[in-house]
Amino acid sequence: MDTRSLQLFLSLSETLHFGRSSEACHISPSTLSRTLKQLEESLGVQLFERDNRTVTLTHEGRLFQQYAREALAQWDLIRNSLLAEAAELHGEISMYCSVTASYSFLYEILSRFRHDYPRIEIKLHTGDPDQSIARALAGDEDIAIAARPDSLPAGLDFKPIAASPLLFIAPQGDLGFALPPAGESAAEHWSDVPMILPEGGVARDRVDEWFRAIGIRPHIYAQIAGNEAIVSMVSLGFGIGVVPRLVLENSPLAERVQILDARPELAPLEVGLFALERKLKNPLIQAFWAQLPGEA
Repeated sequence: MDTRSLQLFLSLSETLHFGRSSEACHISPSTLSRTLKQLEESLGVQLFERDNRTVTLTHEGRLFQQYAREALAQWDLIRNSLLAEAAELHGEISMYCSVTASYSFLYEILSRFRHDYPRIEIKLHTGDPDQSIARALAGDEDIAIAARPDSLPAGLDFKPIAASPLLFIAPQGDLGFALPPAGESAAEHWSDVPMILPEGGVARDRVDEWFRAIGIRPHIYAQIAGNEAIVSMVSLGFGIGVVPRLVLENSPLAERVQILDARPELAPLEVGLFALERKLKNPLIQAFWAQLPGEA
């Protein structure tokens, strides 16, 4: 089957930029434009609105985007099932995780996987960890690495990798604010402290619950996407932050911050793999899933 036109359509529907999509797909912009025009003519509808500056999906384009994702997923499933029968797994798995997760967990997992399945390619994307679950749910990625939320979304499976405590960290040296006393969670010690917090995600939920428990609204200096940036801002003296221990242990700025003794302790993060349950029927994803200990 020729699925190339669907792949090209999905690429442009995600980037909304002919230049970036043509480069990613290793074709010329004119070839991309011609292929999509032929696809639109075949369907009898316009999939994109184009002008000299922007590209946007039409209503029909958004509907076709969902179809294209499902069609390619079904094609990959049957193709890989047939290859599995022949004991010859090959293809591509897309993954998404933070930079920290990529060097904290992936090396060991991928070393085993590449040894056992050398013909399966891993397409890795890195970015804000708070986007991991959403990308897996949307079907943009086959597998994502992230912290498990208290309530797992329907249709999503999870396999744990490790647990990481959440830590309050503060700058070293002279500060422009008073640190809360060790072991104290009284409101008067925390109400005026500048806080540097994640924009969202499980860590932010835990911090919000902690402040609610001591009965104050925190003085938020900044809300940051990405744990590494929180460590950086704390090391520069802007305030107190909250990050997972695994991020701090891998940070080049770890010696420029100090861990605070804040009570009660924040609940640790449970980090692991996420994948749509329906995608676990794919032999390639099953093979990757089985690399981790526990139930496959």
